[in-house]
Amino acid sequence: MLLWVWIAVVVVAVVILVAAAMPLLGRLGGLRRAALKLQRRQEEALKLQEKALVLQETVLEVQQRAEAVQAGLARITNRQ
Repeated sequence: MLLWVWIAVVVVAVVILVAAAMPLLGRLGGLRRAALKLQRRQEEALKLQEKALVLQETVLEVQQRAEAVQAGLARITNRQ
């Protein structure tokens, strides 16, 4: 008789454990989707950072050209 009580206790405990785990397993899918979104956003951020570095280099080149043109104009105006 005592054996059947222990079996019943174990079965009830397993049922409670499974009932508690089911919502958690459902949330894992949401967490996976959120992780994938974050990963995509991180990749996008890295691409934007690379583009920003290229843009910064371009701005520096344009600034150097503008300074050279300004220096040339200064020389021309000083000659006259």
